[in-house]
Amino acid sequence: MPNRAAIARAAVIACGLIAATGAGAATLAERFSASHRHPAIEYGTRIRTDRVAQLNARLRTGEATLSFDARRGFLPTVLDALDVPVESQTLVFSKTSLQSDFIGPDNPRALYFNDDVAVAWIRGAPAIELAALDPQQGVMFYALSQRRRARGFQRPRSCLECHVSDETLGVPGLAVGSAVIDPEGVPYVSIPVDQRTPISSRWGGWYVTGSTGLGPHVGNTVATDPDQPMLLEDEANFNLPTVEGRFDTSGYLTPYSDIAALMVLEHQTHMTNLLVRTGWEFRVAAHEHRATRGLFRRPGASLRMTVDEDDTLREAVRALVDYMVFVDESPLTDRMLGTAGFEAAFEARGPFDRRGRTLREIDLDLRLFRYPCSYMVYTAAFDALPADAKDAVYRRLWQVLSGADRDSRYEHLTRDDRRAIVEILRDTKPDLPGYFGAVRR
Repeated sequence: MPNRAAIARAAVIACGLIAATGAGAATLAERFSASHRHPAIEYGTRIRTDRVAQLNARLRTGEATLSFDARRGFLPTVLDALDVPVESQTLVFSKTSLQSDFIGPDNPRALYFNDDVAVAWIRGAPAIELAALDPQQGVMFYALSQRRRARGFQRPRSCLECHVSDETLGVPGLAVGSAVIDPEGVPYVSIPVDQRTPISSRWGGWYVTGSTGLGPHVGNTVATDPDQPMLLEDEANFNLPTVEGRFDTSGYLTPYSDIAALMVLEHQTHMTNLLVRTGWEFRVAAHEHRATRGLFRRPGASLRMTVDEDDTLREAVRALVDYMVFVDESPLTDRMLGTAGFEAAFEARGPFDRRGRTLREIDLDLRLFRYPCSYMVYTAAFDALPADAKDAVYRRLWQVLSGADRDSRYEHLTRDDRRAIVEILRDTKPDLPGYFGAVRR
């Protein structure tokens, strides 16, 4: 029977308790405040090098082609061309898309992703939607017509209406939400979700398959009472092996909305926003220094010397590193397990250290990852951080991993955890500074 003491999201927000989820809208100090048209950024106007832009260039020259599938359009060939695993499929039935008229519990939106590309497909919709992480520009948005004679990927101008918000830290980005949904898929209210959100508050408006254990969540259900819209915890919605029987799955690549994939996606979206925001803050700061001819810092001095004196830069680095090492991660209340093969496909991407360990190893016993340091450290976006930003991030990361910073928020990192993370990074991250040495504290 449904548990009527379960969390009712509408009541949570109405009472101003959204902070209890651990994830919420950015404060002014956490949000990028300059314009994305700032001369240091010029979002969308510079040459793009993200995966979709590269594929588009190959399509124009004839080096690549896309094949059309009568049932799914270009979806299979797009996933293959962008190296996006089918096992990453998650299904959301909240009407939160420009093509929302096509979305509902009986026709969910399928999301697929790798480290720097997300692909969204809706059965019967006129376009495939894509988001790609450009190392310099941040997240870029594209659409591909589902007509056989489509002319490559286009950039819709309307995407930023939804994809720049407090939830994305003021930069063009992505966000995962948990929403109270009516039977048609229309959201009454939604909260942002990342690795800090309690499991009991997650997955409203999503299908969730796999072993979710005994811990309650509000996936796989809708609100049926418009006078008191709430999502009720119901054991019948836990531990679904597949979504078969919930809706007609014809046309979908798999019958899964994998719990492991969904939890990794929740981590990755906010981590991506933090990377973009940090890079943009440092680029703007460097530009302002040049524009003021030394008033921002002493001529010839390194920008790194001013990080501790600049609240914005210091906060950006702290927020990035804290999230990177899973500060305030919501603990799992029971063992979880995906059933779609995502975990194996994800972990196989490595890289691996000399002992065969990888930051991608999924745990899902007490926490998301076996080694709590984000695999996003290997992305082109991390590598493309301005030199001063990357230097500040590495120095802060070493303060945490070495044990020099004894703040209680890092207590979840045991010495064995910190030692293993440093050893993995030393073997797999070529530009890791030499001061990452033995962890003795």
